[in-house]
Amino acid sequence: MKAEIIAVGTELLLGQIVNTNGPFVAKGLADLGIDVYFEETVGDNDERLRQTVEFAAARSDLIILIGGLGPTKDDLTKQTVAQYLKKPLVEDAAAMSKIRRYYRETKKQMTENNRLQALYIKDSLPLKNTTGFAVGNFYQNPQGADFLLLPGPPSELKPMFEHVAEPLLSKTYFKDHHLFSRVLRFFGIGESLLVTKIADLIDNQTNPTIAPYAKTSEVTLRLTASSQNAAEAEKLLDGMETIIRKRAGKYLYGYGDDNSLVNVVVKLLEKKNLNLAAAESLTAGAFQAVLAEVPGVSNVFSGGVVTYSNEAKELLLDIPNRVLEEKGAVSGETAKLMATSIRNKLKTDIGIAFTGVAGPGELEGNPVGTVWIGIAYKDQPVEARVFHFSNARPFIRERSVLTGLDWLRCKLTK
Repeated sequence: MKAEIIAVGTELLLGQIVNTNGPFVAKGLADLGIDVYFEETVGDNDERLRQTVEFAAARSDLIILIGGLGPTKDDLTKQTVAQYLKKPLVEDAAAMSKIRRYYRETKKQMTENNRLQALYIKDSLPLKNTTGFAVGNFYQNPQGADFLLLPGPPSELKPMFEHVAEPLLSKTYFKDHHLFSRVLRFFGIGESLLVTKIADLIDNQTNPTIAPYAKTSEVTLRLTASSQNAAEAEKLLDGMETIIRKRAGKYLYGYGDDNSLVNVVVKLLEKKNLNLAAAESLTAGAFQAVLAEVPGVSNVFSGGVVTYSNEAKELLLDIPNRVLEEKGAVSGETAKLMATSIRNKLKTDIGIAFTGVAGPGELEGNPVGTVWIGIAYKDQPVEARVFHFSNARPFIRERSVLTGLDWLRCKLTK
């Protein structure tokens, strides 16, 4: 099924508000196995909205319009779609009763335009709005594209979509089967390379389907299986995941929409009953700040230090001046000593250290983006690795933190 999302509102075009509704609905449709091929934004203009609707109806099977269901003159969505379908607007009695009750209880004057929020397109299904007044619409068109109309305020759209529209779409378009999804999360591989490794799977996909999404510093794959029961779907998803693991398994770190590298690392530390300490130079506490975002991290994270200058490294971590002079602050030797020192000082199982060049200029002959990470892991020999990231300062620091987390994850899963 080919779907299209149209966000309605001049305030969106002017940049006065950010369109968070479109991505939210697109993700929900993806969970249902409905592909969004196009997404537009159109202002509160009846002619331009009419043209946009006509163009969308000619190329898509399902059109979702967001916004423009309110009581003001610039709320034109229902009227425009009704005109296109050559259908009148009719009143939803329950919605009208809710509006009247509100004005009666608040002792405010109700005007005629408030009635617009209770209207819906004849022969469509009105969708109950639990947090507002404007009813949604779902119209199944026997001769063309179907229409789903949703309110613009996120506080109204999200509950309507999750609790009313999503179950309705699933029941309407997937009567004889159910959809089950699994999200695979990857770090250390770009979207283009991951897609290249599984290009034949994507090109020949049937069931399950594969949808790649590039996120900040990582990539996710959403596998969606269609089946009559969960057990059969799990087999389909397991089979596809096994193939993907053979090709890119070393980059796979976890599952789920709401997961992250730091969550995975903290859970692994908890599972193994290990605790961690950190010493940071170029990341300036960013690694520890990310850890602190996870509830309950104090069970596995003792603390750390920020030693930005050489003097701080000597004073707080006992790094010999000789090493800093001969090898440099940006070196494997310094990273190892930092990791070992913080582990010993805080008496933890693991010490991790970051030192490098975030810019704007090179340091000790090292170009911007050079980063050394050291890990002192229990009774194993201390290790240090060098990485080279792009020369964008915020990216270097963020990538350093994530790379350190991923290296920890790999050591914890061995």
